[in-house]
Amino acid sequence: MDPAPAPARVRDSSPVPPAVAFDKVSFAFDDHVVLQDVSFSVPKGSMRILLGASGAGKSVILKLVLGLFRPDAGRIFVHGERIDTMPEAELMRLRSDIGMLFQESALFDSLTVAENVGYRLYEETDMPVDQVRSRVVEVLGFIGLGEYVDRMPSELSGGQRRRVAIARAMAAKPNLLLFDDPTTGLDPITATTVNDEVVKLRDLEKVTSILVTHQIRDAHYVAMHQAVRSDAGLEIRPALDETVDRARFLVL
Repeated sequence: MDPAPAPARVRDSSPVPPAVAFDKVSFAFDDHVVLQDVSFSVPKGSMRILLGASGAGKSVILKLVLGLFRPDAGRIFVHGERIDTMPEAELMRLRSDIGMLFQESALFDSLTVAENVGYRLYEETDMPVDQVRSRVVEVLGFIGLGEYVDRMPSELSGGQRRRVAIARAMAAKPNLLLFDDPTTGLDPITATTVNDEVVKLRDLEKVTSILVTHQIRDAHYVAMHQAVRSDAGLEIRPALDETVDRARFLVL
């Protein structure tokens, strides 16, 4: 994996620390070592695509970023703050700026699409109800599901459920998005619609992101396509400028 300088040195050389930095991180379940001396960084506004076989520790890295797991050794920084020794109350504050797309979407089946997307805003903020509704409509429009606002998850296809989960992750305007195998179990055509949403968030919303996948096809698609706005509207098309660092791969 790409080695990263210790975050303290990053701060010395740049006024903006990376969004995420791992410094010689190790993690094990009892005697089973999952990660050993892993170091990498994710600059703000960039994307890292994390590849590896099942069980290689990809999802564990996301849980470490969220502070759900604590490393056995090493240091983890998110937005310049060290989180591996951070108390739970402080971690809750930090998590408010992180959006997470879980495997299998993890929507609440008893809530409408609008209630799912706005859940964090309803439960964790003082935003007025009408403003929450406005934000929900905005993000559902962004992913092309504006007409599904009052439907139930059971009325959606698998790909639509994943896109609603993306809308929920981005509703609170987090600066960091974590995608845990967002296309697993989807057919190639449906997976492409989900990949398009990931590309749009990167290129149009400038959101820092870590995308975990074991699908080489999806990883290549996200890396080699771009979202652009033109007179014809919003388009997803092959990247013309190959020198632009849209995404970088990390392999476990």
